[in-house]
Amino acid sequence: MSRAFPFVSQVGAAFAASAVMLFTAALPATAAATSAPDDHLVKPQTLIVDHTLPKKQLDAQIRAARTYDTFWTTGDEAQARAALAENFTDRTLPPGRPQGIAGPLAASSAFHAAVPDVEASVEQMIVAGDRVVTHLHFTGHFTGTFNGTQGTGQKVDFIATDIYRIRDGKITDNWHLEDNLTFLQQLGVVAK
Repeated sequence: MSRAFPFVSQVGAAFAASAVMLFTAALPATAAATSAPDDHLVKPQTLIVDHTLPKKQLDAQIRAARTYDTFWTTGDEAQARAALAENFTDRTLPPGRPQGIAGPLAASSAFHAAVPDVEASVEQMIVAGDRVVTHLHFTGHFTGTFNGTQGTGQKVDFIATDIYRIRDGKITDNWHLEDNLTFLQQLGVVAK
C-alpha cells in the first residue's frame, strides 16, 4: 500500500466486504437450518436466503411460508389462518374462487376431496426482501371426486410456483402458477 494512495486500501476493503456479503447472501442454507419448533412443517429441499435480512424477519418469513405450504398437505384451516394476513390478497385469483383467506380454504377443500392423500413438498424456497418464492411438488392419488368425476386411483404429480409477499410474519399477497393442465390430464378430465 502506498502512502500516496490511501483510498486504495479503503476502496479495496469496502469492495472485499461487499463481495463477501453478496457471496454469502447467495449461499444456500440447508433445511436443517430451520428452527426446531417448526419440525412438523414441510422442509424445503433447497433453501436460499438473503443473509442481509435481519434474522427475526428471515425466520418469520420462512415460518409463514412453511406453514402455508404445509397447509396444502394437511388441509388444516388453522395453519392457513396462522400463515395468512387478515387482508390476504390472491393476485392471480382463478375464476370462481373467493378473494381473501376463504379462497385457499375453498381450494384446499376441493383438492383434498379429489386427492385425499395429497402431499405438497417444497423443492426449493428462495427468500429475498419481503418475498418468498416456493417451488411446490404435489403428489397423491385421485380417489375422490372432482367436478362430478370419480377418481379410480390415478397418480397425481404436478408442480406449482408461488411468490408470497410477507409482512409482520404473515403472507399478505400471493402470486401463483400451477401446472393445471397436467393435473387435469392426470385426472382424466382433459384429454392428453
